[in-house]
Amino acid sequence: MRRTLAILAAVLSLAAASDPAERLADPAQEARARAIFREVRCLVCQNESIDDSNAELAADLRRLVRDEVKAGRTDDQVRDHLTDRYGEYVLLKPAFSWGNAALWGAPFLVVGLGLLLLIGGFRNRQADDELSPDEAARLARMSDDEGA
Repeated sequence: MRRTLAILAAVLSLAAASDPAERLADPAQEARARAIFREVRCLVCQNESIDDSNAELAADLRRLVRDEVKAGRTDDQVRDHLTDRYGEYVLLKPAFSWGNAALWGAPFLVVGLGLLLLIGGFRNRQADDELSPDEAARLARMSDDEGA
């Protein structure tokens, strides 16, 4: 019984994954398009691929990807087209660039600088704990005045 329910659920989820009318006639092209779907972020859902999303924009993006694949574009050309149109944020795994490295590294740099300033502040504070000779003499005079 459980096995039958599992098979039924799998078939229904495959049927719900995409409208058969939208699928490409060539299975190889459809497989390529589906692979790209998993790499493209749904701009409405944000942390979901367009393959998993039910948003209207995700359906539009799936149609766009299928049209590009059907037109004979390579996977890289399809990704480039999407990033040109929507920015690099549309990719779930953006390519490495120095701008991205700076974006990811900036918080670590700020924390590191903050730690250096904190350590430097403690060092200066410890050096300031000692009294200068003028301060020591003035303190001695004040304590003599109180004792008299």
